[in-house]
Amino acid sequence: MDTLEKTDTFVCATYARQGKAFVSGSGMYLTDEDGQVFTDFLAGIAVCSLGHCHPEVTAAIQDQAGRLVHVSNLFYTRPQADLAQALAKNSFADRVFFANSGAEANEAAIKLARRYFQRQGNTDRSRIITMTGSFHGRTLATLTATGQDKVKEGFYPLVPGFSHVPFNDLTALEQALDDTVCAVMMEPVQGEGGVIPAEPEYLAQVRQLCDQTGTLLIFDEIQTGMGRCGTLFAHQGYDVTPDIMTLAKALGNGVPIGAMLATETAAKGFEPGSHGSTFGGTPLAAAAGLKTLELISDPGFLARVREKETYFKAQLETLQQRHSRITDIRGKGLLLGMEVGEGAADVATGCFKKGFIVNAIQDKVLRFAPPLIVQTADIDRLVSVLDSLL
Repeated sequence: MDTLEKTDTFVCATYARQGKAFVSGSGMYLTDEDGQVFTDFLAGIAVCSLGHCHPEVTAAIQDQAGRLVHVSNLFYTRPQADLAQALAKNSFADRVFFANSGAEANEAAIKLARRYFQRQGNTDRSRIITMTGSFHGRTLATLTATGQDKVKEGFYPLVPGFSHVPFNDLTALEQALDDTVCAVMMEPVQGEGGVIPAEPEYLAQVRQLCDQTGTLLIFDEIQTGMGRCGTLFAHQGYDVTPDIMTLAKALGNGVPIGAMLATETAAKGFEPGSHGSTFGGTPLAAAAGLKTLELISDPGFLARVREKETYFKAQLETLQQRHSRITDIRGKGLLLGMEVGEGAADVATGCFKKGFIVNAIQDKVLRFAPPLIVQTADIDRLVSVLDSLL
């Protein structure tokens, strides 16, 4: 059996995969089993932000793998301690809980928000408000939190205690908030929902509303964090600070790791035994995360991301002038969306046939989330392909 046949025979059929098997990667490029090279404008869904097999991250992984991979969280390990300190130093947070994925990080945030109030004896305050169009994960609680019905089909009954309101609609949020709500949970830029940024005034008003009602504010930065939006964390570009934040995807540049960050006050919801993870913050993943964070948090690196955002948007807007089918260009940093109407998946497939990896969401939006090391020449080549396809 070849790789495709073996996968289709033995792996659960939960993915509509493209008909290629990749065997190696370097920077912006992936190579398949037949030797064909693809330019990656998806980065493993906003994961490999430093590019594939970044030499410094690879060296950190190799060094740690040769010394210690796992001992569990019954013991202390230096890589985990160093990464927690670095995350706190570069953020609003005082405490970090490590997990293995974005869904697990969001589960931790949900549990912390509820337990924060229940430890104070306020057992009625457990409802969490999220946004329509949001995406928070595939576990039972996080898909309930997700504001898209299509991911919930076949999994009923769902976890109680979640409500959804329209994104960028403060009035709807005000009407939904009452003394049963423990937290508001949202993405600063909705990724799977269509690459839709929060309006700056709206995000600031949400913070004010949470302050007025004593509600915890959770930012899901799993896709938007780690430099993706031109600042280390997307909310820093809005000058709005949450009480709790979740990270994953790019934190390990491909090594699975998730993290939930919280203020000292919010973190009091947890105590020994209240939550845990066997593999969370294991030395191997933490070493990868520490090196990734060191490289992405460099101010010069982030400035270059913003420069590339400006260039990429300008090229897409020029394309929009040539094609009436393009109705919107939006996003922040190098998380950009181009709305092309129905059939976006056909355009993404056309790009793939020409050696470029992008993806379609909501069947009307092309999402671009390239490695943050993308060069203008790569952007020019993709835009030329899009021009020919459109």
